[in-house]
Amino acid sequence: MQSLEALTRDARALANGEIVLSAPETEVARQMQICNACRYCEGFCAVFPAMTRRLEFGKADIHFLANLCHNCGACLHACQYAPPHEFAVNVPQAMAQVRGQTYADYAWPLALGALYQRQGLTLSLALATGLALFLVLAVALKGTLWSAPGGDFYGIFPHNLLVGLFAPVFLFVVLALGMGVRRFWRHITPATSGAPLGAPAAAEATNAVLRLKYLDGGHGDGCHNEDDAYTLARRRLHHLTFYGFLLCFAATSVATLYHYLLGWAAPYDLPSLPKLLGVAGGVMLALGTAGLWRLNLRRHPLHGDAAQKPMDRGFIALLFLTATSGLALWLARGTPALALLLCLHLGAVMALFATMPYGKFGHGIFRTAALLRHAVEKRQPNPIGLGAD
Repeated sequence: MQSLEALTRDARALANGEIVLSAPETEVARQMQICNACRYCEGFCAVFPAMTRRLEFGKADIHFLANLCHNCGACLHACQYAPPHEFAVNVPQAMAQVRGQTYADYAWPLALGALYQRQGLTLSLALATGLALFLVLAVALKGTLWSAPGGDFYGIFPHNLLVGLFAPVFLFVVLALGMGVRRFWRHITPATSGAPLGAPAAAEATNAVLRLKYLDGGHGDGCHNEDDAYTLARRRLHHLTFYGFLLCFAATSVATLYHYLLGWAAPYDLPSLPKLLGVAGGVMLALGTAGLWRLNLRRHPLHGDAAQKPMDRGFIALLFLTATSGLALWLARGTPALALLLCLHLGAVMALFATMPYGKFGHGIFRTAALLRHAVEKRQPNPIGLGAD
């Protein structure tokens, strides 16, 4: 708990219009000053070259660097000042704590930013279960809970009803994430040279995002998880999860075009494009999230922020439940279990989308913005004329 003197100092600074750093931000600034003097980890990831372009670390710089960090743990295991050294330098943990704060600080609407602290595994699963039970009750009242009306989903829930349920949620997710990252972008742009985004910088950042470049530990052998051993598991499992999600989203998008442009109503069978994309994406997403759950349980306690683990696991669980229920729904077509599985799948999908703006999904959006600004900044002259890019 802050002392009375610290609270008084912060109040005086706020009254004078000064920017006050939170405790996690102050800790990142302290550690970056130490790292800037050492620079042993300069080749590990994008954080340290970006760090060398700064002598002081203001709020925007700290938020930028925190979201540039991929929490791979390489710098922690290489650091001569890591705990139990008296300097207690733990960059992955300090950055993770600030990242959690930035998600809340830039949330839209701002009043809902507190949901980041409350969104956990129990809440995520309870929301999915509650929504699924609501749909089960609605179907049961129609007397169709244990039936398969020709394998047609729309025989259980009409198409227009599903659009009416999911379209507003999806549009709100896009708006909330867009507004949040817009505020973040406007805040960090002056701190990252202020230069506009150009095509070469955008191409470099896109390449880093799609390859998950900074999960290779800086040397290609991977980062760390539960010990000092290098592993590419996190990178590979993130790839499975990321591209699996994109394939599932592509399957839904293609099915939407089929329905509205070509007049081809679902369900679609193999080898149709929506089914191929959906099955491949569902399998990849299920495998990726199962692996990430295992890694999360075994993660070294000094990696990341323990307070965010419920949010991390809630997001992983919803992704896994969405993927596996979707695959089960496909396999159950033509069986009496169709309606029940459809309710479970729709409940999981709706819970996933409802929590997206205020859960772990946002880290990919903010990190992409930070990588874009890093790619812009590194193309500008070094403002302090020291170090190398």
